[in-house]
Amino acid sequence: MSPLLWKTPRCTFDVTHRGLIMGILNITPDSFSDGGRYDGTEAAVERALQMLTEGAEIIDIGGESTRPGAAAVPAEEEAARVLPVIAALRQRSDCVISVDTMKAAVAVAAMEAGADIINDISGLQADPGMAGVAARSGAGLVLMHMQGTPRTMQVQPHYGDVIAEVRDGLAASLDQALAAGVALESIVLDPGIGFGKTLEHNLDILRQMEAFAVRGRPVLLGVSRKSFIGRVLGSTDPAVREWPTVALTSFVREKGVRILRVHDVLRNAQALRMTEAILGVPADVV
Repeated sequence: MSPLLWKTPRCTFDVTHRGLIMGILNITPDSFSDGGRYDGTEAAVERALQMLTEGAEIIDIGGESTRPGAAAVPAEEEAARVLPVIAALRQRSDCVISVDTMKAAVAVAAMEAGADIINDISGLQADPGMAGVAARSGAGLVLMHMQGTPRTMQVQPHYGDVIAEVRDGLAASLDQALAAGVALESIVLDPGIGFGKTLEHNLDILRQMEAFAVRGRPVLLGVSRKSFIGRVLGSTDPAVREWPTVALTSFVREKGVRILRVHDVLRNAQALRMTEAILGVPADVV
């Protein structure tokens, strides 16, 4: 079997056998579960360092809430939120840093400040300049599927065949990136749980995660604390979603997912390693 690699400017991850935890760091006042908690640079950096000690190998820093109905944030404001944190974290750690943005201008500035990965939830659809930024910088690139925009995505999302349409959307984004000059090994794919999907769409995607490894690329998944979990459990409290998130980390790793984007790093890292031990991955594989 050929190695399954994810290339970034700082390092190349080998995820053939061993998955990765991407820790979520929201520098926003209005994110759905932790808005406002880390909106100071020092608090944000300390949280990032804590996540690294708990088992995160990537820190994903975002300055614009993408919860359903969230207001858009100008590029200047988004950059003002994330750039000081990226720069300060880079001074204190050689970790891999991801910037969660749909804006090419923010991505350029973030890479200059020390980021290594661009996590574009629009799959290159929001800003025509993003593919070129990724190609020129050599950034690792996360391409996610989203129907609509964060402002409209949960207004009656509809699919004829959700698995086929999400897979086709990811394939189109992948082709767009490759045409712009992004290396195939720099790209991972995210089917976008909760982004323009109903509860049943989300459950169907989880059941068929193997379908989204287009051209053999690794799959990243972000289900942490998302509202569909609360709908299943009949609760609106985000805290109730923590342990179900851990269960989903174990479930999707067994179905082939290699990168898990989560808030609670420690418990999900433990679940990931335990699941891999059951799957026969030696503890010393890196």
